[in-house]
Amino acid sequence: MFLQTRFLTCLIAFLLSFPCYFCSHASPHYNDYLGKASGHNSPRTFINAIKTRELENWPWRKFGSKVGGRSLASLKTVNVNDYGAKGDGSDATEAFKKAWEAACSSEGSVLVVPKNKNYLLKPITFQGPCKSGIAVQIYGTVQASADRSAYRSDIAHWLLFENVQNLVVQGGGVINGNGKTWWENSCKVNDELPCKEAPTALTFYNCKNLVVKNLKIQNAQQIHVSFENCVGVQASGLTIIAPGNSPNTDGIHVAGTQNIQISNSVIGTGDDCISIASGSQKVQVTGVTCGPGHGISIGSLGSEDTKSHVSDVTVSDATLSGTTNGVRIKTWQGGSGIASNIKFQNIVMHNVDNPIIIDQKYCDQAKPCKSQSSAVLVQNVLYQNIKGTTSSNEAIQLNCSDEFPCEGIVLQDINIQVVGGKAAKAVCNNARVTQKGDVSPNCMEA
Repeated sequence: MFLQTRFLTCLIAFLLSFPCYFCSHASPHYNDYLGKASGHNSPRTFINAIKTRELENWPWRKFGSKVGGRSLASLKTVNVNDYGAKGDGSDATEAFKKAWEAACSSEGSVLVVPKNKNYLLKPITFQGPCKSGIAVQIYGTVQASADRSAYRSDIAHWLLFENVQNLVVQGGGVINGNGKTWWENSCKVNDELPCKEAPTALTFYNCKNLVVKNLKIQNAQQIHVSFENCVGVQASGLTIIAPGNSPNTDGIHVAGTQNIQISNSVIGTGDDCISIASGSQKVQVTGVTCGPGHGISIGSLGSEDTKSHVSDVTVSDATLSGTTNGVRIKTWQGGSGIASNIKFQNIVMHNVDNPIIIDQKYCDQAKPCKSQSSAVLVQNVLYQNIKGTTSSNEAIQLNCSDEFPCEGIVLQDINIQVVGGKAAKAVCNNARVTQKGDVSPNCMEA
């Protein structure tokens, strides 16, 4: 009887202690596996198997990101090397396609591009929708094929993510557009050549709940990163670089996209650091360093007599150095629509050619543009706390339409001088301007 009592006491103590042990040693995501543990000899064996087989191979846990509400550490790993990619600079396009299909069809997964590897890719579409949220961890280098004939089926895209929801793309790796051959064949470099389209390096089309961060994107064939018809985007910690004379190599292009935040990024290319095109709403740009390049632009809008809309854009805490433009709104004659509720705040400029510019007579073509009366209306624009130097005599240029003058333009606390300390000028045509605080140069003195 005494032995039976001792046995029952020990058994009860063991059963009571088991949950405490599990709670003290397991992370919350282990609970997902509890229902599957019955096939293992013991809970301890099962936990150790999970730790060894999966958790130790998940270096992205340190990012602390979530995909579709789940931590990355709880997702399935899909490594491109397991699908035939070698990472030695050879063509890995088919391996990436197979890896994406496996990841996209899984209930929560991470596609991993390993560190210290170089993967050559031809044009590829990462097609959604996927079964659930998905992450792409780029630790190594992804490099574009320099063979221009490889783009015959889709000249506009190299890497395209389409119709994917709850997507995270990150990892600290490199996306290299290998754009030199495209630049050499551009009509903007050689005017004897016909003007042809070139691929955008990285495009996100019709994506929702998207995070793109901690990547280096360089030497794009044309635009580096484009967000098109997306909703709910966070882009941060990006380094985007290309030579200052590389044609049409915008850093980040935003078109038809709503609720996008671009932050804490360094961009230096041969075109706009950031361009915001028609259909974009609720765009926030903060903490961006820009240069070389053409500055931060809204537009161009209204080309080929089209109707364009852009609204609720805020650009703040930016630094621009050596750019051809600072903060710019550009619209074509003949267009229609409106660009409204725009704020440029807390911006520092160093040796910028045209620091503040609205150009409602923008023309980017070989032949002069014909004069037209219709225009995209520019309305309710605030320039606040913008300081620095310009390489030109005109720090402020508001060149607005005769028929559709710029309305609700506010200049507040502006101090821009010509490099060397000379006073700059302001040119303000057909613009209804209110000035607050100390404004130099001054539209009223123009």
